[in-house]
Amino acid sequence: MNNILVADNLSRSFGRTEAVKEASFAIGEKRCIALLGPNGAGKTTTLSILAGLLEPSSGKLKASGELPGDRRRWMGFLPQHPSFFGWMTGRETMLTAGRLCGLSATEAARRSEELLEAAGLKDAAHRRVAGYSGGMKQRLGLAQAVIHSPRLLLLDEPVSALDPIGRRDVLEMLADWKQKMTVVLSTHVLHDAEQICDELILMNKGRVVVQDGMEQLRRAAGKPFLRIVAERSENASRWIAGLRDLPEATSVEDEECQCRIETDHLDALRDKVLRSALEQGVKLTTFEVGRKSLEHWFMEAVRS
Repeated sequence: MNNILVADNLSRSFGRTEAVKEASFAIGEKRCIALLGPNGAGKTTTLSILAGLLEPSSGKLKASGELPGDRRRWMGFLPQHPSFFGWMTGRETMLTAGRLCGLSATEAARRSEELLEAAGLKDAAHRRVAGYSGGMKQRLGLAQAVIHSPRLLLLDEPVSALDPIGRRDVLEMLADWKQKMTVVLSTHVLHDAEQICDELILMNKGRVVVQDGMEQLRRAAGKPFLRIVAERSENASRWIAGLRDLPEATSVEDEECQCRIETDHLDALRDKVLRSALEQGVKLTTFEVGRKSLEHWFMEAVRS
């Protein structure tokens, strides 16, 4: 996989406060990458460095050799709280952004119409931006950030001001855009990252804790498990205790008539347990298949 940007030991200080500390990571082509971390982790500062709005105090940021020198020409950026000229309409805002990015008048108009519709702002295109809601301004900012079809899109908390419907719409837009460009979004909401991101960079206290693919992180979060609760009886207690002897069980936590079994062979274990319960006449009230969530992993990684 080709990398658009590679960060090597980036640090950024504000006086005595070190907001980013020796952060190293890579940003690949046509992917959606979540920059995840609690408030104060250094996400916004890192995005500002990537966007060219801040210079690192130390460290290097290397772009792909095939891209032109000034990276601001091939990237889009949306801050957490975008600002607009309130007297402009949504369409005028888009046209101005397109022309500033070097598009012809015809191309700027075409892209403006296309993106205003995609952002759900077609009917509000001729209204002044001062009358837009917070969610509408956020969607306008997203549309403006991609009017020049950037190779890299940087987003700081892009759905923070949106209601549930707007949040869903924006995540669907990003899922489509990542087929055409690389999207890096900062968030502290793991659920959003899980929906659309291929990769995750976890930051805490200015440092990169881990970077890995989402599927690899799901597997690392913990083994699959069965949670079983049986109707109370002497037979059920004996049956629960006997589940420790199953070769597919790697870890068993049991009480009188309930247990939690971790395994590397979920399908085989599930079949054996259900068959055994039926043969022994044990009545199950709960039979649940699960896996430790990424949220648990996230909390553990941040606290460590």
